[in-house]
Amino acid sequence: MRFVGVSLDCADSDELAAFYVGLLGGRLLWSEERSAAVQVPGLLLVLQRVPDYQPPVWPGTSIVHLDLSAGEKLAEPEQRALSLGATRAEPQPDPRWRVLLDPAGHPFCITTLAPPPELLESAYGR
Repeated sequence: MRFVGVSLDCADSDELAAFYVGLLGGRLLWSEERSAAVQVPGLLLVLQRVPDYQPPVWPGTSIVHLDLSAGEKLAEPEQRALSLGATRAEPQPDPRWRVLLDPAGHPFCITTLAPPPELLESAYGR
C-alpha cells in the first residue's frame, strides 16, 4: 500500500477547497457535487461534502489534524490563514504552534518546527 491523501469532511467542499488552495497554493484537481480535491506538493487533500456535517470540537474530539511548517515566523502565515477564513482556536497549547480552524472547523497547526530535510529524505528511501 501507499499513502494517497487526506480526506476532510465538510458541509461545503468548494469553500474548503478554495481555502486550502489559497493557504497552501497547489491546484484544484476536481470539484464535483460531493467532493473536491486540492493537490499540493507531497499531499492530496480530498474535501468531502457530508450531509448534516458537524465540525469537530477543539480541544477534546479525537481527530486528525494537519501540521504545517511556516518557516521561521508564525505571525505572517497565521495572518494569511485568518484573512482566508480561518479562525484562531482556543486554548493555544504551546507558543511554538498556532492552532487555527479552517472554514469547516477542522483544526490545523502552523509551526516553525519541522523535521530536518535529511530525515524526511531517509524516510522515503532517497
